[in-house]
Amino acid sequence: MTEPSGGSEQRPRRPVVVPAIALVALTALGVTALLGGLDEAPDAPEPLGQGAVLDQGMYSTKFVESRVKVEKGELSFDADKRFVELVFDVTNKTDETARVGMPPEQPERAFALTSFAGSLLKISPAFPKESGPFTFALIKGDESQQLQPDVPTQVVVRYRLKEGERPPDKITIDVGSFEEGTDFLNAEPRWQMVSEEVGDKFVPEIKARVTLPVRQEAGA
Repeated sequence: MTEPSGGSEQRPRRPVVVPAIALVALTALGVTALLGGLDEAPDAPEPLGQGAVLDQGMYSTKFVESRVKVEKGELSFDADKRFVELVFDVTNKTDETARVGMPPEQPERAFALTSFAGSLLKISPAFPKESGPFTFALIKGDESQQLQPDVPTQVVVRYRLKEGERPPDKITIDVGSFEEGTDFLNAEPRWQMVSEEVGDKFVPEIKARVTLPVRQEAGA
């Protein structure tokens, strides 16, 4: 019988077992590193719903509702007009008259705007250009484009529906905010949209993401 050769016997190595919690921690650290560190990870927009109130700096805004509005034709043979409306209660917190304005066609075009509707950075689902938007403030029953200081005012943003078009079940709005600041062109503080420089663009920051169910009245 042949004797085994001399030297120490090599034992098989045991596999290294990494606890699952450690894997989770390593993955989280890796994601954080990709985002630029613990202090630079972007915050998710604040989720809000119907009836919520948001401090936008320049404005205090209540998200009243989204609804389908029907305007009857003036004559018997005129077709009724149907709209999807976004309704807000807006208070201009500054000392000067502000404008209702228009939602931007693209979010990156909004950084220089100070109107209220200019802060509605993205409205989803998107409506075709021929549908609007149409914007106005209601002051004692009359339509206006002005928001007077410290006067709560109802603002409507509306889109016209085509004949037979079904309105969406809900609408989501990405909303920006404003802060007072100065730049190299203006020594005096002025209101400007909170934005972040990304490459050669200034991209407005999303302060809140608001979801509103679309209310439909009977016959709408």
